[in-house]
Amino acid sequence: MMARTNPITFLQQVRTEVSKVTWPGRNEVLISTIMVIVLVIFASLFFLAADQIISWLVGLMLSIR
Repeated sequence: MMARTNPITFLQQVRTEVSKVTWPGRNEVLISTIMVIVLVIFASLFFLAADQIISWLVGLMLSIR
């Protein structure tokens, strides 16, 4: 059974917890965003190349009788 909490007490607890959060700065957000975009592009190119190579190998194997 859960304890019932007064809504005002709940909001005070939420405010206390949110005040403990360390928010990232503008520069940190920018660097993280650029890193994510670069890694997504890198991963996309890697999987594109891997897919093309596997497709070519399967086609080569299936064309041999």
